[in-house]
Amino acid sequence: MLSRRQALKMMGLAAFAPAGFAAASERKPNVIVVLSDDAGYADFGFTGCEDTPTPNLDALSRQGTTCRQGYVTASVCGPSRAGLITGRYQQRFGHECNGPNSPVEGYSMDDMGLDPSEKTIGARMQTQGYKTFAAGKWHLGYQEQFHPCKRGFDEFYGFLSGARHYFTNKDVDETHALRTCDEKIDEDKIRYMTTDLTDASMKFIENNKDRPFFIYLCYNAVHTPMEAPDHLIDKYRKIDPRRRRIHNAMTESLDTNVGRLQDKLNKLGLDDNTLLFFVNDNGGATNNGSRNGKLRGMKGSKWEGGIRVPFIVKWPGEIPAGKDYNYPVSTLDIMPTSLAAAGADKKQMNSGKPLDGVNLLPYLQGKNKSRPHNILFWRRAVAGAVRKGDWKLIKAGDNPLLLFNLAEDESETANLAKKHPDKVKELLQEYENWEKQLKEPKWREGKKWERNQILKHRMEVDTRAEERKYP
Repeated sequence: MLSRRQALKMMGLAAFAPAGFAAASERKPNVIVVLSDDAGYADFGFTGCEDTPTPNLDALSRQGTTCRQGYVTASVCGPSRAGLITGRYQQRFGHECNGPNSPVEGYSMDDMGLDPSEKTIGARMQTQGYKTFAAGKWHLGYQEQFHPCKRGFDEFYGFLSGARHYFTNKDVDETHALRTCDEKIDEDKIRYMTTDLTDASMKFIENNKDRPFFIYLCYNAVHTPMEAPDHLIDKYRKIDPRRRRIHNAMTESLDTNVGRLQDKLNKLGLDDNTLLFFVNDNGGATNNGSRNGKLRGMKGSKWEGGIRVPFIVKWPGEIPAGKDYNYPVSTLDIMPTSLAAAGADKKQMNSGKPLDGVNLLPYLQGKNKSRPHNILFWRRAVAGAVRKGDWKLIKAGDNPLLLFNLAEDESETANLAKKHPDKVKELLQEYENWEKQLKEPKWREGKKWERNQILKHRMEVDTRAEERKYP
C-alpha cells in the first residue's frame, strides 16, 4: 500500500501537503530509535498487558510490523546499548559486563566506556548527511572521551549514568546530572524526566524539520527509582503491590509521551517519511514490578524473559502495517537497517569493522523469506547462550547445560539436553567457535553478580519470586 507521501508525489499534489511535507517527500527518511528501559515483555497492550492501557504504543504496533521474536544482545542495560549502538556484538570489544567500572588487569578507568575505535550509529548516520541527537540515558562511559557528543551525536540532552531520579534532585552528581553537550541543566527546570526527554526530542524535530535527522531517544522509564506523577499513581490505586502501581503509572507516562512524539511528526508532515523503532533494552527487571508474561526469567538472565523484548518497526508505505514478524531479529539490526533506509551503498554499509546485524527491510517487506539470523549469541562473563534455528542452549558456570526447543516450548520448561546430546554438541561447538572471536571483558561486575547469574540459570529456579532472590 502506498504511503500518503508516495501517493501525493505520484499525483503531483505535494504542493497541497502540510508545511514541511513536500520537502520531506523528496529527501532521505528521518530515523528515530525509541528505547525504553527495564520494561517487561508483557507490559504493553500489543504484547498482552491488561492492567495498563498503552493506546499509543498499540497504535504504533498497528501502523508498523511487530517483531514477536525481537532480541537484545544482553540482558542488562550497558552492554545491551553497546550492541545496539554499534551493530556489533559488544563482546568483540570487551564491553560485555554492566558498569562500566572495576577494570581488569591491563585496563584503567580511562578504558571504562564504549571503545573509541567503534563507530556508533550516530557517527554512521552523520556520514549519510543526518543531523543526530541523543536523548536520555547514555550508560556507555562517563569520561569526556565517551560522551555522546564525542561519539557521533551533534546534540545531547540526557544523563551519563544508568539511572537517575525522575524529578528534581538537588544532590545530583556529575554522572546523574541532566546535561547537554556543553552544560548542565538546572535541576529546578525538571518537570518529569519522561516528559522532559520528549520535549527535548520534539524541539530537535522542530529545529531540523527541513533536513534528515536521526534521534536516539533512550527513556529511563521504567527503570528504578520508581517515581511517577501523583495523579497517575492515584489512577492505579486499586492495583497491588505498590511497586506495580507505580510501574503502571510510569508506563502510562511513557506511552503518552511516545504519542506526543508521534503527534509532532504528524503535525509537521514528517510521519510518512520517518522510520521508527520501538524496543526495550532488556527483559523486565526483578525490582520494578514488570512482567514478562509466559517468558521465563527476568533481567540479567539468558532465559527468554531476559533477552526477548517488545520490538516494533514502522515506516509507512515501506514496511507493512499491522503485521507480525515471527523470525528472530536483533537490536544489532537497527544500525544496518537505518543505514539502508538512509540510502547507504554497499561500500558505505561495509566501511569500518564488520557489522553483526543485517538490514531488515527485505525481510520485513517479504522480499526475503529466509531467516535474518539462523544463529544468535549471548555472553556476560560466566553465563552465555546460543540460539540456532529454534534450538537454544544456555551455559552458566558449572551448571548442567540447558537445551530447549523454543518452537515447542517457548517458556523453557523442559531441559532436553539429555534427550538430544548431538544437538547439545552442535550448539556448544557453535558457541565455542564464536567465543574465539571475542575479547576478554575490560571490566567485571563482582563475584556477587556473577554468582547470581549461575544461580538463576537452574531449572529449579522456576518462579518470579525465586529469581528475584538473584538480581
